[in-house]
Amino acid sequence: MTVLDIPELALVALVGVSGSGKSTFARRHFAPSQVLSSDTFRGLVADDENDQSASADAFDALHHVAAIRLRRGLLTVVDATNLQPHARAGLIRVAREHDVLPVAIVLDVPEAVAWERTEARTDRTFGRQVLNRMRRDLRQSYGRLAREGFRKVHVLRGVEEIDAAEIRYEKLFNDRRELTGPFDVIGDVHGCRTELEALLSRLGYVLRRDDAGRPVDAEHPSGRTAVFVGDLVDRGPDSPGVLRLVMGMVAAGHAISVPGNHEQKLQRKLRGRDVRLTHGLAETMEQLAAEPPEFVAEVETFIDGLVSHFVLDGGRLVVAHAGLKEAYHGRASGRVRSFALYGETTGETDEYGLPVRYPWARDYRGSAMVVYGHTPTPEPEWVNNTICLDTGCVFGGKLTALRYPEKELVAVPAVKEWYAPARPLVPVAPVRPDTVLDLADVTGRRHVTHPYGSLTVPAENAAAALEVMSRFAVDPGRLVWLPPTMAPCSTSTVEGFLEHPAEAFADYRAAGVDRVVCEEKHMGSRAVVLVEREPGRFDGGVVHTRTGRPFFGPPLDGELLARVRAAVTTAGLWAELGTDWLLLDAELLPWSAKASGLIREQYAGVGAAGRAALPPVLAALDSAAARGLPVDGLRDRMAERAAEVTAYSAAYRAYVRPTDGLRGVTLAPFAVLAGAGVSYADRDHGWHLALADRLCAADPEFFTPTRRRVVDLSDESAVADATQWWLALTAAGGEGMVVKPYAGLAARGPKGPLLQPGIKCRGREYLRIIYGPGYTDARQLAALRRRSLGRKRGLALREHGLGLAALDALAEDAPLWRRHELVFAILACESEPVDPRL
Repeated sequence: MTVLDIPELALVALVGVSGSGKSTFARRHFAPSQVLSSDTFRGLVADDENDQSASADAFDALHHVAAIRLRRGLLTVVDATNLQPHARAGLIRVAREHDVLPVAIVLDVPEAVAWERTEARTDRTFGRQVLNRMRRDLRQSYGRLAREGFRKVHVLRGVEEIDAAEIRYEKLFNDRRELTGPFDVIGDVHGCRTELEALLSRLGYVLRRDDAGRPVDAEHPSGRTAVFVGDLVDRGPDSPGVLRLVMGMVAAGHAISVPGNHEQKLQRKLRGRDVRLTHGLAETMEQLAAEPPEFVAEVETFIDGLVSHFVLDGGRLVVAHAGLKEAYHGRASGRVRSFALYGETTGETDEYGLPVRYPWARDYRGSAMVVYGHTPTPEPEWVNNTICLDTGCVFGGKLTALRYPEKELVAVPAVKEWYAPARPLVPVAPVRPDTVLDLADVTGRRHVTHPYGSLTVPAENAAAALEVMSRFAVDPGRLVWLPPTMAPCSTSTVEGFLEHPAEAFADYRAAGVDRVVCEEKHMGSRAVVLVEREPGRFDGGVVHTRTGRPFFGPPLDGELLARVRAAVTTAGLWAELGTDWLLLDAELLPWSAKASGLIREQYAGVGAAGRAALPPVLAALDSAAARGLPVDGLRDRMAERAAEVTAYSAAYRAYVRPTDGLRGVTLAPFAVLAGAGVSYADRDHGWHLALADRLCAADPEFFTPTRRRVVDLSDESAVADATQWWLALTAAGGEGMVVKPYAGLAARGPKGPLLQPGIKCRGREYLRIIYGPGYTDARQLAALRRRSLGRKRGLALREHGLGLAALDALAEDAPLWRRHELVFAILACESEPVDPRL
């Protein structure tokens, strides 16, 4: 058996004459989706797999599909003869463009076998002279494949060897996803051994020394792993000492390291290359001259074994000396290695004669955290989920480490300035202010992935959201969250009801929930309140609608924030929660305070028309009945309609009351969503409502409490009590209730999926506003009971997941573009074609 080692991500070219068994080999060893056949592509572009005149177009299409697969990180196999250098050159080009390794598998069978197989195929009509020419091309290819750029060349000779071959996949050297940490990522050391020892000790590592007292290893008692970002050598006082310690840690499995550009240069010097002794290399060579030759040889071997970058923790962490843009993560090519070692420059030089680095981090949009060094800066700064840990220790700064996944920075100061910097260590100006957004981040058809799921935003929905965001919404820097739409409970079968608590409770039982909270559903306008103790990051705060628009506008919004701010202060929440800002989810009452125009134009007109038209109709029918005409049935129906219109008018009037400015306006908070550095989505609803009660107690004139019932769904008496509470609440003019998993906003079902954050159960009379005065007619109810809820429920869950991700991003102080992408997607979801009455 011959084992063929192939990288997990590669472009594999099968090479062989017609009849060598390439397609059979491909079917045996690879999935159908992995194999791109030139015959298939000729058939696609010409309806004839043997039409050689279509070969150019066929290979254009094949190369295009191969490029897409490689961009997506998928192994791709090309089933073609691949005997001519120009054909292979196209494949090499595609592989290099996507930074994957090209691999050739040569299938060489005797010409007689190949001809016998070719003759047996009815779709092959060429003569044996063509096969002879193919054999000649194959023999000439043997010595060329490696020179052309194929990183691995496997040659299988004879039918038996081909049939006995086995494919074995090998991970790329940079793929260490199985290492999950925890890690301590350490910035550029540059020969500062004393500072490295101090930092390791502060991180909790126990140093081990040799008989001469030199540190040769360091182990963390909790099993943490140190990760070095490179530039261990040059400029500092003891590069050999740093190398001895790091090499010992790596050999013992207590550390891993990527190379820096200074190690790369040192390696070339140790190999006898003509290298200029600049930027500290002279000092390193002088220090190594005092070491035994065998140690210097070990150094050269160690550097030679370093891999350009590491992908760690399931792909969530990437470490490279100069950073790495997303397209290069987990790839292997000279271009990737160059970027990892040196970064990218603009081609310009600054006033100190040093190259100007291209700020790749400002455009980074990857989900993996990228930790790097290379460019010294006084303080580490997070830019789009990337951070540079080179804080210029050798220049008199400090040596810094990042604890992962804790994201905690630990640093020790330099003993002194060991080497004068060519450029002063000054803070790097932000390459892209946090207040600046890029239109390309949100326009067009986009696929948004977040910790709670993923979704596709259609281009037309994005355009609608952009219209709102750009023309009507509040400043994106203060638009940190939008509430998700809420799905109704399953349609009720209880006579006379379209929605009923029985179905709401059954929905959550079916999802595996055993405890819920039933909250009074306030009939008002949804209000998101972001309030700061003092004007700062959010300019004092903002209050906006569920679509991100300012609620009232100045000055009323400012007055509302002042009332909320004062209540939070009186309730003592700033100190208790350790925050200087809070994000509240609330309902602003009455409905008419914000929706007076809607009520007047859409609802009051219907009621007024009915009240004006039906009394004369009833009078006319009474007159007709007095004359003996048979109109009793019609008269009863009209009287019923008049009663329904009266009930309809009473339903919306219950939510209308006069206001003057904030006089008559109240706010009903029901969730405290986030504060500085924390999302409260994991807190149960008892916690949220208890804080809301304290705000109500602090300012009872302005805040309205949320009445509720906590229900154990296995307790029939508790369920019955909550149902009676709902009936009384709605009979008194209340809208209804929202049933929520008591565990909190981020509650999940027994099998792991997110639960609906809330199911609304609206009262019988309130639904007249939604479905019309006569919706309780038996025939109308029967039709409405056929309503479909699947799309609405799916939309609610998608928006809820985006909202949770937005809260997490806010708590993590993620860059504005990351937060805005999520909030924008929530708003885009609002353009989904869903029945607005649900």
